[in-house]
Amino acid sequence: MRKKDKKQLIKIIISAVALILVALTDHFELIPKILTINGFNLQTLLLYMIPYLIVGGAVLMRAARGILHGQMFDENFLMSIATIGAFAIGEYSEAVFVMLFYSVGELFEHVAVNKSRGSIKALLSIRADTAFVENNDGELVEIPCEQIAIGDVICVKPGGKIALDGEIIEGSTSINTVALTGESLPRDVKEGDLVLSGCVNMQGFIKVRVTKLFGDSTVSKILQLVESSVENKSKSENFITKFARFYTPAVVGAAALLAVLPPLFIGADSLSVWKEWIGRAMTFLVISCPCALVISVPLSYFGGIGSASSKGILVKGSSYLDALSGCDTVVFDKTGTLTEGNFTVTDIKTENGIAREDLLALASAAEKYSTHPISLAIIAIASAENCATTREATEIEEVSGRGVKALVGKKLLLVGNSELMKENNVSLPSDSFAERGVTVHVAHGSEYLGAIIVSDRPKAKASSTLAKLRKLGIKKTVMLTGDRAAEAKLTATELGIDEYHAELLPADKVTAIETLLQESKNGANVAFVGDGINDAPVLARADVGIAMGALGSDAAIEAADVVLMNDDLDKIGDAILLAKKTRRIVIQNIVFALGVKAGVLALGALGLVGLNAAVFADVGVAVIAILNSMRALK
Repeated sequence: MRKKDKKQLIKIIISAVALILVALTDHFELIPKILTINGFNLQTLLLYMIPYLIVGGAVLMRAARGILHGQMFDENFLMSIATIGAFAIGEYSEAVFVMLFYSVGELFEHVAVNKSRGSIKALLSIRADTAFVENNDGELVEIPCEQIAIGDVICVKPGGKIALDGEIIEGSTSINTVALTGESLPRDVKEGDLVLSGCVNMQGFIKVRVTKLFGDSTVSKILQLVESSVENKSKSENFITKFARFYTPAVVGAAALLAVLPPLFIGADSLSVWKEWIGRAMTFLVISCPCALVISVPLSYFGGIGSASSKGILVKGSSYLDALSGCDTVVFDKTGTLTEGNFTVTDIKTENGIAREDLLALASAAEKYSTHPISLAIIAIASAENCATTREATEIEEVSGRGVKALVGKKLLLVGNSELMKENNVSLPSDSFAERGVTVHVAHGSEYLGAIIVSDRPKAKASSTLAKLRKLGIKKTVMLTGDRAAEAKLTATELGIDEYHAELLPADKVTAIETLLQESKNGANVAFVGDGINDAPVLARADVGIAMGALGSDAAIEAADVVLMNDDLDKIGDAILLAKKTRRIVIQNIVFALGVKAGVLALGALGLVGLNAAVFADVGVAVIAILNSMRALK
């Protein structure tokens, strides 16, 4: 609890004790009624003013400031005018009781808001504002991160936080990435690996060459994103803001009419009739205070965003959380999203009596200078089987879009696709094409030797994630890919995807999303899940853009509405589930608060309930709504 809240709690306790003492004194008539005007005992009034001012002085001051600034129609004004009115009609104890319970509710609100901010504030602790650098004498000196430039070398001790993004140039260790990704399993890193700010060095001493300035580092961008998330209000929050703007002056006017019109129409000239209707008006004001809605709705969204951030799911605002809860179609990029994104050799076919090892040796010799992902996959398996250096190739020539030519033993070696083979008059067997993946043919001279199948496999969790989405109410799943149609069909069938579109250029993906948006029925939203770099236009166009596996990706953080900081497909379902739960809590609070207030307002206007019921309809409803909102944190 904050220091300010502790002071408020002390005031509430003192006021409550003082109220009990004054009430007992009044009940047993221990105070002589020396100064009495029109039946009002001024000594009793002054005694009740003591606990009232202790607990309600701040409320009165805020109401006065609001009036001076032309913003009088808020909960402080309502509570002030209602309690002062209660004093005016002689309901001293009820006036103090209402202010006391309002202060209790206000304290409860502050504690709840601070708790909901806790998971977001915890992110602030992951940023290190200083880093250690080595001076000319070999000593470690701590300096502010703002003074460190790109290319400088920082030192990170075991247990220390990595202050800036960079590349390890010395040492190896395990790093804890839980603050960024929500993943508790440490990650092993060594020389040449990139590390991100916000991670914790768990074991060894490492030196890191800085690649990004402090303001551009991963953790700084994440903190900017989370801190600005409250600016993007949901439709529900905007509704409550507009509602309160018109609702509050309306109920103040209704209370004034309730206090004046009935006595005038009744024609009563007795003080008791006016007292009765003014009392009803004061009760009406206390009941009508909209704080339950004004507090609980933003608190629910704030709690949802905070809960998501602790799981490595960054939501740019409650409007996107709202939109995510209303999705019925989820569109996926294929490579790197539904599949591993890393090519591996999945099959090897040999012809004309060549051994597997010799086929790999020839292919790797031709591919040794290439950086293409397919070439790297062939080199990797050849190295793993210890045959990568058994053949030497010369005069290596890369043929764009076809493959590689080289000389091995004075014979032409061809490693590439079927077009390369046809151009060099190499006959292919009828069964040389794989259903899945890319077929890399190998020919030495004019002799066809075999094929290496390289493919990108679906992620282990892809099928279970899609099944989970269907259980969450997602009616349609779509896959967009630039791969050939046969490969796309196999992946879609294996994973159970409802619809797929293949051989698409980036612009074609945007067109496909446009079509899906037009087909979406009943105002349901369309979400797109991609890697956030080459899919940035589609992420921006969808109702909700979800970038996954975006740890350290500036493009993802900029383009997407929701950023999943690791490569876990299950986080998509977690994000949608959290969004739906938060939305459900918001609706519950709105219906509950408005329903109770409408019922008690009607009873209060008819004089069937008094200030005690009014306190429940105001403070009680607010406390219940806040408690319900706090479920979004879990």
